[in-house]
Amino acid sequence: MSDKKTYRQTKFVRPAGATEILLIRHGESRAASEDNPFPLVNGQGDPELAATGRDQAEKLAQRLADHAIDAVYVTNLRRTRETAAPLCKIKGIVPGVVEDLREVHLGDWEGGVFRIKAHQNHPSIVEMYERQEWGVIPGAESNSEVDARVARGLEHIISKHPDQMVAVVVHGGVIGSVLAQATRSEPFAFVGADNGSISHLVAHRGRLSLRRFNDTSHLSLAIGSDTSMPT
Repeated sequence: MSDKKTYRQTKFVRPAGATEILLIRHGESRAASEDNPFPLVNGQGDPELAATGRDQAEKLAQRLADHAIDAVYVTNLRRTRETAAPLCKIKGIVPGVVEDLREVHLGDWEGGVFRIKAHQNHPSIVEMYERQEWGVIPGAESNSEVDARVARGLEHIISKHPDQMVAVVVHGGVIGSVLAQATRSEPFAFVGADNGSISHLVAHRGRLSLRRFNDTSHLSLAIGSDTSMPT
């Protein structure tokens, strides 16, 4: 038998003192319409989850039921609370609220107007994507404003949870900001996270490492006895 020492590939192990973050986009919210605008909270649209979004929240909870999650965080907007609710029920966790992780403020286009304009391919939407700058939207936050408060909100969570895993239910624009800062990518490189998706980050010694983006494998899981795929 050879006594030569060999070296196997190793599986990721969270470094001592690090925080694992499951960054989750809320489930699908109700459709926007001109005659039924979203209610506002501090000037931001606050729609409830649609039926599809509630289903996504249940499947998310099933996916994470066996994960060792130490805390759950949401924003001040109801679609994050409603998405986190099934997971919090399973885990017996009361979610914390971090307002700094609320969605990008869309200025004059709040209340569902932004979504309508996006479907209409409004010229300002086109310019926003070309320039990769939220501030193109009338009265909206700029990228730098969003990035600063999102970084502050995430650091608040990280500082409280060394050697732990946390689930943080947020918004598409926030995920885009966090991951662009973590990877030093273009501003909108990660803006397209799907509703109910999971992205996985590790925070260690002032750095964020991205391990997974836009994981939606759980959304094809059946609830109860229904084994059909979603349509």
